[in-house]
Amino acid sequence: MSTQEWTKAVTVTVNGRRETREVEHRTLLVHLLREQLRLTGTHIGCDTSNCGACTVILDGAAVKSCTVLAVQAHGHEVTTVEGLSGPFDGLSAVQEGFRQEHGLQCGYCTPGMLMASTALLSEQPDPSPEQVRHALEGNICRCTGYEMIVRSVRWAAEHSDGATP
Repeated sequence: MSTQEWTKAVTVTVNGRRETREVEHRTLLVHLLREQLRLTGTHIGCDTSNCGACTVILDGAAVKSCTVLAVQAHGHEVTTVEGLSGPFDGLSAVQEGFRQEHGLQCGYCTPGMLMASTALLSEQPDPSPEQVRHALEGNICRCTGYEMIVRSVRWAAEHSDGATP
């Protein structure tokens, strides 16, 4: 087989910017983001879809980008942690909540937590602590014990203008 048979042009809108890249059929979205688009805020934590460090927002839903082929994202919209911004000195309400409530320690899980939290607040602007915990079940943090993360998301819910979680 020729190389052309193993590759495909993929066009994805990432953080509002349309990007087209040639990828192998087996390329994961996380690798397209990190290696070809140089958006390294999306972390690879486990390679087994267990940790959630690679969470991005695909067409409004939080997904683990290590479980999505780049070709599956063709024609869709992806938001990465680099695409979050808002009224708090350029930080979104979720990012500011993590800052205010100390929702991070080592920071490795933080991009995935931010993206899962942003998706949650887009669907549920005022989640209960239990709803926050449920929404973040697929994201592992080995440092915080989660209580500060839950407080961070609640802070964002309380201080969000409704349009910028």
